[in-house]
Amino acid sequence: MLKAGIVGLPNVGKSTLFNALTRTRKAESANYPFCTIDPNVGVVNVPDDRLDVLKDIAKTQVVIPAAIEFVDIAGLVEGASKGEGLGNKFLANIREVDAIVQVVRCFENDEIIHNMGSVDPIRDIEIINTELVLADLESVERQKEKALKKARGNDKDAQAVCDLIDRLIPHFNEGKSANTLSVTDEEAEVMKGLHLLSSKSVIYAANVMEDDLADSENNELVAKVRAFAKESQDAGCVVISAQIESELVDLSPEEAGEFLADLGVADSGISLLIKATYALLGLETYFTAGEKEVRAWTFTTGMLAPQAAGVIHTDFEKGFIKAEVVSYEDLSSLGSVAAARDAGKYRLEGKEYAFKDGDVALFRFAN
Repeated sequence: MLKAGIVGLPNVGKSTLFNALTRTRKAESANYPFCTIDPNVGVVNVPDDRLDVLKDIAKTQVVIPAAIEFVDIAGLVEGASKGEGLGNKFLANIREVDAIVQVVRCFENDEIIHNMGSVDPIRDIEIINTELVLADLESVERQKEKALKKARGNDKDAQAVCDLIDRLIPHFNEGKSANTLSVTDEEAEVMKGLHLLSSKSVIYAANVMEDDLADSENNELVAKVRAFAKESQDAGCVVISAQIESELVDLSPEEAGEFLADLGVADSGISLLIKATYALLGLETYFTAGEKEVRAWTFTTGMLAPQAAGVIHTDFEKGFIKAEVVSYEDLSSLGSVAAARDAGKYRLEGKEYAFKDGDVALFRFAN
């Protein structure tokens, strides 16, 4: 299962967000730096309204949603790349995740201390991004020394590593992250092997107070984060209120809905953040639907039918024959598999078919 790491400066709401995402109080949340030391890990269901529709069509009561893993990582401080605070631990933990959710404080509250002494989300983002870049710069300089020795022996792969690092070093020295360097498909494969922190996809979670959630469009701090994210990394930004969601943990769905309605919102932003992170990881969903259960299966964008079948079981991939497929849109509008068949919307797909988000499938395979 792919992992998204929740990162940010101390006291920006990371652990509160993690508790909200996982519906637990697993991560300690306190008004002092470094209340998170060891990373907390939680599996989070991906909200998907399509499951309820498929449940009614399949006439089942068992629904199993897709899921992703979130990791709550210790707060970073300036100088982390040199070991300040919990820097080394932070960097080691973030190296293990597949994408980054960077939580940014977009609210003023004198009762919640900020380790920098003031609230400035762009400064906070730049501190974290700079520390990741500095760590990467040190890493590629070490890796280049090893690659050079192999390249002198006419190792083409090692030479490709050296060539890419020669492009990355000046890029890093300008304070730019690896994920903003324009690379060819071949260079992208080489970069994966460098395991760079700043090459990971990122999404920003602008954390606001409950009074600002319904009117976040007029929050100047949120506007700054959105603009910076777009211009610097072509990244997305989701507005959330971790504090609101943490208060919903102990409420029933009905009570939570009433609470949010009183605030003038339908969601605290958590559902949007989960969906956006799922997409950020390059993930999509197909479904199986029958009387036994309706289930969402996670696959990587562009995956072909045999590999998509292998998500369920390796035997499905090895013995793949055909996939019976109907799109969610067609099935939901027609109301049944039989109607979809009659309308010519139910089809057989072979090994070269690239699965699409929302496909409802039944696999034929040889034992």
